Amino acid sequence: MRILFLAQRVPYPPNRGDKITTWRLVERLGRAHQVRIVAFAHDEKDVAAAEELRGKGFETVAVPYRDRAAKLGALPLLLTRKPLTLGVYGSSAVQEAVDRLAPESDLAYAYSSSMGAFLERHPRLPRIMHFGELDSDKWRQYAERTGFPMRLVYAREHRTLLEFERRIARSFAANVVCTPLEKAVFEREIPGATATVLRNGVDLAYYAPRWAGRDPNAIVFTGVMNYLPNAEGCVWFVREILPLVRREVPAATFAIVGSHPTPEVQRLAEVPGVEVTGFVDDTRTWLGKASLSVAPLRIARGIQNKVLEAMAMGLPVVGTTCATQGVEGVDRRDFRVQDEPAGFARDVVDLLRSPERALDLGRAARRFVEATYDWEVVFRPLDELVQRCRDRRPPPP
Repeated sequence: MRILFLAQRVPYPPNRGDKITTWRLVERLGRAHQVRIVAFAHDEKDVAAAEELRGKGFETVAVPYRDRAAKLGALPLLLTRKPLTLGVYGSSAVQEAVDRLAPESDLAYAYSSSMGAFLERHPRLPRIMHFGELDSDKWRQYAERTGFPMRLVYAREHRTLLEFERRIARSFAANVVCTPLEKAVFEREIPGATATVLRNGVDLAYYAPRWAGRDPNAIVFTGVMNYLPNAEGCVWFVREILPLVRREVPAATFAIVGSHPTPEVQRLAEVPGVEVTGFVDDTRTWLGKASLSVAPLRIARGIQNKVLEAMAMGLPVVGTTCATQGVEGVDRRDFRVQDEPAGFARDVVDLLRSPERALDLGRAARRFVEATYDWEVVFRPLDELVQRCRDRRPPPP
């Protein structure tokens, strides 16, 4: 089967949340089908990655993306009822590539609703809409966490994008979300549409436990640091939680590991005990020497790869409900869940002071992801989903 795959970023290498999932999808689909990719190239690394994909046998169209220009170009949409997202990720070059390849394809797979927009011109092509996360619900959460005037912009984006997502979801052959929680939200917000749950996974061989050589006082967070939920969560942890931790464990340190830290995140390095690394070649180096991983996200949907990766490496995790609910583990058995600063700090201190409890929790975490989040296990429904959608060709107009 010839499958046209659309993504907001070149789906390789798997070094950030969306690329981890899109690469795994492309690799899995490519085992039995011919996969052709259309994606945005956000920088020279994406351009090089597209060339690597071609070397792996995947025909790839990588369209240059300029973030600032795209956002400025989307501003006129504020005078319309269209979501800004469709302007930010609008592209005549991507549309041209899709229009050229769609007639030669047996099925199209769009990762994120903004990429699904490029398939609206091709209603007779069987299409799968993979909501990497429910973007409209993300903007609702942003609106609840920010002040005027951005609160109004985010609330508008929630309303207009939800209207668009409803249209897309009802017109595609199948919809995919990554957790049962998102499925419930999806089917509540989009009556008449159904969704299939296709979880994210984690590379269990790559993220192998490192039981020895850990710094007993080291706490770590990993993630792309110009992403609002990550940045906001780390600021909250450093300002509200870390002082309570260091009052009990003065030697405690906190490493914020991830590319593109915002100015506000960079300023956190001025706080005693905090290190902001910026981009690192391999997050396992930092995960491997830490004794504890935290996920202090207050805006989140879906499965947090940062939580899965830490658990796979045998690290005990303390996270918020938002950060852990998509993982579907059990509080106190697989990780610890706290939403208030005092409780969050109390669990962090307890695990830093009790290496045996921390080790037991880390081992339980590893067992849990081994049983639940192996990529071969989580992608078992994918082959059947693709075949089912291929067989559901729309009738002639």
